[in-house]
Amino acid sequence: MIEHGTEKTTQIDTPAPPALTGKRLAWRIAPFVVLAGLVAAFFAFGLDEYVNLQTVADHQGALKSFVEENFVTSVIAYLLFYAVFVAVSVPGAAVLTVTGGFLFGTLLGGTLTVVGATVGATAIFLIARTTIGDFLRKHAGGAVNRMAEGFRKDGFNYLLVLRLVPVFPFFVVNLAPAFLGVKLTSFVAATFIGIAPATYVFSSVGAGLGSVFARGEEISLGSVMTPQIITALVGLALLALIPVGVRRWRDWRDLRT
Repeated sequence: MIEHGTEKTTQIDTPAPPALTGKRLAWRIAPFVVLAGLVAAFFAFGLDEYVNLQTVADHQGALKSFVEENFVTSVIAYLLFYAVFVAVSVPGAAVLTVTGGFLFGTLLGGTLTVVGATVGATAIFLIARTTIGDFLRKHAGGAVNRMAEGFRKDGFNYLLVLRLVPVFPFFVVNLAPAFLGVKLTSFVAATFIGIAPATYVFSSVGAGLGSVFARGEEISLGSVMTPQIITALVGLALLALIPVGVRRWRDWRDLRT
């Protein structure tokens, strides 16, 4: 207690957070270990060889019948499976998105995919933030810290751009914000909104997949993103950057006045 004249103030030392050791550390990294194990099992059992449209074509009758006979179960199963698939961060999400359109139609299939992908991305974001986020922030260099400051100010807009125009792999955009100080609400909102346009495009392709299979034709996922669609997505991304540009201009103007 420190006295200054008639005023008295009490100085309280805030204890440092306890170090993560033993069971606490094990529980904290357990989700990351489980995900790593799932990734290893996915490739060890050769499951990646089945994530293609040929598998869908070979089992289209059985898949359609199951959905018709067990609609609610199918919806829940697809939603959960997509979320886990995204959280595990293995390749093949585009094939699942097209399959969702094939099984449930453009609107429902696309919506289930957006929700499932957002849930899965949020899960890996939270896991990364609690397991390796503190370590990465502690050992980050000056450039990374400056990037983190930018993300803290305009995290929603930056993430929205990265979601609209997938320049970087989806799992990278899930992990990077975990140690750049992005708020959970901004991450969820930007992911949900940003992935929607391309998702519905792929779902619409899936909705017409039955007729393609019936004609015995092959479809290439690489041909889905036409120049027109890419231009539209880039245009949306530029619109998302306008608030950032305005804010930067105002900061620059205030510094000069």
